[in-house]
Amino acid sequence: MTAASASRPLTPPRPSRAVLRQGLAVIWSGMRRQRLLSTVAVVGAVLWASATVATAWAIGHVTGTIITPAVTAGSVTSAELWTIFLLLAAVLLVNVVGVILRRVMATMAGFNLQAGDRRKVTRQYLRLPLTWHHAHPSGQLLSNAHSDIEATWQVFNPLPMAIGVVVMLVIAGVQMFVVDPLLAFIGLLVFPGLFAANLVFQRFMSPLITRAQQLRAEVSEVAHESFEAGLVVKAMGREREETDRFRVVTHDLRDSLIAVGRTRGVFEPVIEAIPTLGTLAVIGAGTARVASGDLTAAEVVQVAYLFSILAFPVRALGWVLAEIPRSVVGHRRVDAVLRAGGSMEYGRHEVTGAGPAHSRSDTVEFAYVSQVGREQLGADVDHGSVAAQGPTERVPAIRGVTLDVPAGSTTALVGPTGSGKSTLTNIVLRLVDPDSGTVQLDGIDLREVRRGGVPDVAALVSQQTFMFDDTVLGNVALGTDVTREQVEESLRIARADGFVDHLPHGMDTEIGERGGTLSGGQRQRIALARAIVRRPRMLVLDDATSAVDPSVEQAILKGLREARDGMTVLVVAYRMATITLADHVVYLERGEVVDQGSHAEVLERCSGYADLVNAYSREAAERAALAAEEEGS
Repeated sequence: MTAASASRPLTPPRPSRAVLRQGLAVIWSGMRRQRLLSTVAVVGAVLWASATVATAWAIGHVTGTIITPAVTAGSVTSAELWTIFLLLAAVLLVNVVGVILRRVMATMAGFNLQAGDRRKVTRQYLRLPLTWHHAHPSGQLLSNAHSDIEATWQVFNPLPMAIGVVVMLVIAGVQMFVVDPLLAFIGLLVFPGLFAANLVFQRFMSPLITRAQQLRAEVSEVAHESFEAGLVVKAMGREREETDRFRVVTHDLRDSLIAVGRTRGVFEPVIEAIPTLGTLAVIGAGTARVASGDLTAAEVVQVAYLFSILAFPVRALGWVLAEIPRSVVGHRRVDAVLRAGGSMEYGRHEVTGAGPAHSRSDTVEFAYVSQVGREQLGADVDHGSVAAQGPTERVPAIRGVTLDVPAGSTTALVGPTGSGKSTLTNIVLRLVDPDSGTVQLDGIDLREVRRGGVPDVAALVSQQTFMFDDTVLGNVALGTDVTREQVEESLRIARADGFVDHLPHGMDTEIGERGGTLSGGQRQRIALARAIVRRPRMLVLDDATSAVDPSVEQAILKGLREARDGMTVLVVAYRMATITLADHVVYLERGEVVDQGSHAEVLERCSGYADLVNAYSREAAERAALAAEEEGS
């Protein structure tokens, strides 16, 4: 992310009629999903609204029946004091119960909706094929699963209060008209002004708050990138540049928050003053009405108090209006993920049997999507939440490949970078489905195998290994029901037992986030042990020993040959030592099989293969010759 992108202006949506309709539809769907909690929250809001208005009636009642006579008489009895206390306490109790029900139930409903959608989105992520994930950046997926869902249902926090405010306005309006229509008319002129001020306030404030939230995310993103790339920043001397990049977004956030504070500082006094002005107008008109004998002082106090207690709650309607645009945008993005196509279909077959598995791929074709359309990204293109992408375009990665991996054999996939080796291993294990052609395991089409059937009999170890913040034992077992002895055996085969034994607590040593305390080769060997401990009938190594010393790599492969009584091995290889241990070599170029056979046969027939596998030895020979020449001179 560049500084320019961090400081570009945002134009968030304003609550148009269409957005308002969609927002109300989202709210209604949430209330239907959480019917019981929403109903109780609304009942609590009604109790709170009724008790709040009843407070004004109670104050007016005790003023007229107890306080005014007591002032006139110059004395008050204990019974009258208890009457005031019990009446106000009863109203307060109902008010408190209503507030508790309103807040607790609404919060529970909102978090239940968030939890439900997060489970749905997570299940959808697991259901969607790897090709869909290739087209969506991880940052966007995290945003969908967290901030978008949170934005969708954040409206539930002020919603019951807003519903209670509507009830309160109806009851208060009726009560004021019953007391005195003229005072009610004067007072009700305040509410259109209050609503207008709230709408203007939200219209100015919504884009500022949205921008501030976006900038908070960008500050977090820059900080996260700098922390994650700490080694690169230090090694490349980029501290000053990273500091400047962080300063740009933090200054933008500071300016945005200042703008929020400035706007709030202008509008909030105005919004606070409107009910006060209304109360003064009511008191002024009420004083004249009392002087003329049309009203009593208690009735004026009752109406004036109604205005004072309605001032703050009415703003809850503005809060709901402010949340609706964010709710609609979040719902659209989450809904686009939940409606995403491209799911993998599964059958009911089991890959049964014992011993090494036989894999065969017939004339498979596969192409990646180079650019992703708006709908596939799940973006809110109306409001520019994600920049529009160009038209989709498919880039072929595998072209008519037939690959036969005999049971019990070691087959090496060899080819230059970008030749389709890793893609082919993903197809063999059905991490992705080919666009055409078939892939079989023990003669069963993988599309007919039950969900989870392939991982039960086949395992993949990739070059980019991932370690969990757990012990060595936890990373190898990874939740499976295996014994310590089986883990020790798998570590021995992967030639990881030596360095693991020297760790402070052996297999029970915490290795830190992403295995930060281990070297790249050590992480690869633990990942290999993780696959071996499951006793797969087929093991796929995608350049899984690239960070391991050649001598250790040969020992690992020899150990696999000795221990593979029930294992077929497919390995993506570059080194000569790895290739020569294979029974069969398949050479790929540009997604096509150019030649295959034994190492000696392909080396003799294919010049491209010969150039590739001899590159390391040729470079070593040239360096040795250059060193000898310099020494002789």
